[in-house]
Amino acid sequence: MIKWLKQYKGFFIGLIVTCILIEVLVAIDFILIDKSEVAVNILLFLFWWIIISLPFHFSGYLKKKKKIVFRIIGLISLLVFTLWIDSYLSIPDNPISIFLIITFWMGLLYLLAPIFFSKYRLYILTLYIFLFSYWTYVRLFSENFEHYLKFEKGFAFTLLVLPIPIFFILWGYEQWKWLKSLKADKAAAELALLKTQINPHFFFNTLNNLYSLTVKHSDEAPKVILMLSDMMRYTIYEGKKSFVPIQEEIKYLNNYIDLHRIRYHKKVNINFEHDVGDDDQIAPLLFIILLENAIKHGVESLSDGAYIKMNLVSNGKTMHFCIQNNFDPTIKSEECGIGLENLKRRLALIYPEEYKLTVTERNNTFKVDLNINIK
Repeated sequence: MIKWLKQYKGFFIGLIVTCILIEVLVAIDFILIDKSEVAVNILLFLFWWIIISLPFHFSGYLKKKKKIVFRIIGLISLLVFTLWIDSYLSIPDNPISIFLIITFWMGLLYLLAPIFFSKYRLYILTLYIFLFSYWTYVRLFSENFEHYLKFEKGFAFTLLVLPIPIFFILWGYEQWKWLKSLKADKAAAELALLKTQINPHFFFNTLNNLYSLTVKHSDEAPKVILMLSDMMRYTIYEGKKSFVPIQEEIKYLNNYIDLHRIRYHKKVNINFEHDVGDDDQIAPLLFIILLENAIKHGVESLSDGAYIKMNLVSNGKTMHFCIQNNFDPTIKSEECGIGLENLKRRLALIYPEEYKLTVTERNNTFKVDLNINIK
């Protein structure tokens, strides 16, 4: 509560100053308050309370921004001059006062929301020119002045206030669009970061293995170079895309599996079955995280009998990927959890509420089921 009071103390000071100022102005007969106009009085009080409170609320900021302070002083001077003119001429709905109030309101709007005002200044000026012209016509060309005062009471005030909620709604819409864009940019940045977090140890290990094959003048070396080049191309270029053909993703996974088969001297049983449509699209580099985990924490932890079973199927609407591997339960690694968290974050960004990820660990078997609504 104390923190809240400190944060908004400027508005409490403004409330006190507004009340004192009204009492003084009423006491010297500078302003007259019609007690029958309750709604108008409340709106005017709230308006002036906010206006007077703003300098107190942003006092720390204003100390650093002298230009803004001078503009505020200019607006206050304009307001005081307008009130003096209105009091001096003693003419109901004085055209000069109305014009000066409109100028003050637009100056205030520019001060509070300069970007918004600059963007919509043509519409704001056009609207107020139209309203002022219409009011001038009604004011000057009514049947007589008494008729205007009798039947058009509060008409000028209504025209002045009418655009305010419109501009407020428009400004709120602009802020909503900005926040939505900010969230989209943040999601895109997070997604790009998550893509770069795909474990690069595979490429280093493959290069080391390639060096060994080259030294031995193995016939496998050209094949490894071609597959590695294709995988790097896919990771760098296709990985930037939002979606890729599922057949390209399958080719990438197969290359990854083949390279690991060449790398390991021990027998590794990796079975990958797939039944998908040629037109199916998927976000790139999703399944590789699960395959990397299965190899790193399954195959590499076992001296023999290691296996990985993978199955990928789709019906045009949903895609199901299942991967199962065995592992040594005595070896625990936190990196597996990090990889899954990475995958969950990517799925949440790309397929919000359109996926289901199920992880099952039983005895020495680890299984992951991933269902995605692709359409």
